[in-house]
Amino acid sequence: MRSLFHPPDCDALRRRFAELHPEGRRLWGKMDAAQMVAHCAEALEAIEAARPVRRPLHWYLLGPLVKPLALGPKPFLRNTATPPAFVVADPRDFDAEMRRLAHLIDRFVQRGADRAARVPHVFFGRLSGDEWGRLMYKHLDHHLRQFGV
Repeated sequence: MRSLFHPPDCDALRRRFAELHPEGRRLWGKMDAAQMVAHCAEALEAIEAARPVRRPLHWYLLGPLVKPLALGPKPFLRNTATPPAFVVADPRDFDAEMRRLAHLIDRFVQRGADRAARVPHVFFGRLSGDEWGRLMYKHLDHHLRQFGV
């Protein structure tokens, strides 16, 4: 399974992000390219507890049921619902968001799996470091596929 903590997988994602353009056409969803990059950055910020998010009660019940699908080998489904705290609807500067995302990916990888494991996921609750690496890889891959990259 691919992981953000596996250097070749992380490098491949970086190369794909380098192919993304501000005027890139989405294949599904509502975000433009800059908003998508900001959304990905905000997900990484939440992991480092820079942006804690409150979990509604029903997520405590549904999270464990969905977790095996999210961590499994299949890509995320198109148009999967985004938690309201992670919706990016305002205009964003593509280049600034790309720099922010690159910095956050580097920081996530440098801090490592042990540090990631200390932060509960907003929907799934506790994840191991390995699970965090796989989940973040899949999340970034999902959004790159959203823009055909």
